[in-house]
Formats: sequence, structure tokens, C-alpha cells
Amino acid sequence: MTLDRCCIHTITTKPWALSEAVEKYAVAGVKGISVWQNATEGIGPRRAGEIIRAAGLEIVSYVRGGFFPHTNSAGRAQAIEHNKKLLEEAAALGAPMIVLVCGASPDQSLDISRNQIREGIEAILPLAEKLNVKLAIEPLHPMYAADRSAINTLAQANDMAEYFKSDYVGVAVDVYHLWWDPQLEKEIARCGANGNLFAYHVCDWKVNTIDLLNDRGLMGEGCIDLKKIRSWVEAAGFKGFCEVEIFSNIHWAKDQNIFLKEVTEAFIQNV
Repeated sequence: MTLDRCCIHTITTKPWALSEAVEKYAVAGVKGISVWQNATEGIGPRRAGEIIRAAGLEIVSYVRGGFFPHTNSAGRAQAIEHNKKLLEEAAALGAPMIVLVCGASPDQSLDISRNQIREGIEAILPLAEKLNVKLAIEPLHPMYAADRSAINTLAQANDMAEYFKSDYVGVAVDVYHLWWDPQLEKEIARCGANGNLFAYHVCDWKVNTIDLLNDRGLMGEGCIDLKKIRSWVEAAGFKGFCEVEIFSNIHWAKDQNIFLKEVTEAFIQNV
């Protein structure tokens, strides 16, 4: 895999400010960037977009919206307003898509949370269409079902996307969350056939994971068959960027110049 299809999420090199990340990614030959909201703090999304485009990088997505479920109506209304603000920021940045980590509440059933996710997306969809910013539902690993996302399989994400029958609602496939699913190949094909395969995220699952949130592996560092899953994604018609998204206290503690070199080498060899 060449770096022409490599996109890196700013959270991957978390210690770097956006301007430094943009400069270093471009010099390394990376072509795309997905921008986390915290990376625009102090400069704003519009200026962030200008910096990125001046360096020749393509903005792939803005991260992250969602977190719709709450046990009270005020919380749900606040989440919807927050997502509308994120959509405005994504448009100002020049991002074509916002990733939705849909949310969940441990104080209510998963079915109720899923209904609230559907209602939340329904509430923000008109603005997404107006601003020309797509919504990518990202299913999360079941270990996050209690409080981060009630959408835990690609089948559930496909069901949700298909419910809307909109060109602006689709799915982000992240190998960290989905590699274990025995229905993954079939559901990726379904996602592509319906035109809903919006994004593809890569990292690796370390066998001896010490932190389920912040110990993701560099590609090739774990047990995910990345080349096989990429072949399924491409067979489903996906031709976009492969987005490197790594949360890792271990890698963040390194010299980020060394880590970026490791990322690009791992991308070429293992993705």
C-alpha cells in the first residue's frame, strides 16, 4: 500500500499541534488528514482548513460527533445542538464528513439508546444536507456498549444507515472495533452495495492489551488481518483513504518524529 492512500488522524500524533502535524505529515508523503476537534483549538476550524490545504493535504473527515443518548430530554437536546455546532465547524474546516461515535447510557437499555441515536441523526440530517457534510456512523467494539456506543456491529450500523435512505448517512468501518466479527466480510459487502461505505480506519489489536482505550497497536503490532479486511473493503467498491487512527499512551510518549516514521513504514508494509 502506498502513502498516496494514507490519511492520519491528528489524535494519532496527539502531542503535536495541528500546524506541526500538518507539516510533518506532508514531508513524510502522507496525503490525507482527519482532524479531531481538539486540534483546532486556538485557531478555529476555518484557519485550520487553510493551513491544511496550503500544505497540500486533503481533509478526509472531522472527528467526532454523536453521543446522542441521554436519560433526560435536556441532555438529548443539548447533544443535538452540539452536533449541529460540529457540523458548522466541519463545513468551515472544509471536511466532507463527520464521524459519529453514537453514544450510549448505562442507565437505560441498548434499545432505548439506539432509538435515541436514530432520533438524533434524524434531527441533524437536514443541516448536514444543507452544509454538504456527510454523517459516518462508526460502530464500536462491544466493550464500549455501556457508555460509548450502542451501535456495536457493522450489521447494526448498516441497519441504521439504511433506515435513512440518504446519501448523507453512511458508515465508518474501523478494524479495531470490527475485526472479530464473523459476519464482517458479508456486512462490508452489504455496506458497499448500498453506497454506505464512507470511511475505513486502521490500527491493530494487541494481544496483551493493557488499556482498552489507549493501547491500540501500530499496524503489524497485533493480530488483525489488515490486508484481508482491506481486500473486502476494496471488493465492496471503496477507493478512499485508509485512515490511521491510533490511541496509545505508549506511542504518544515517544518522539513523534520516530513514531510517524514507524506509522508510514507500517502502513506501506502491513495495510
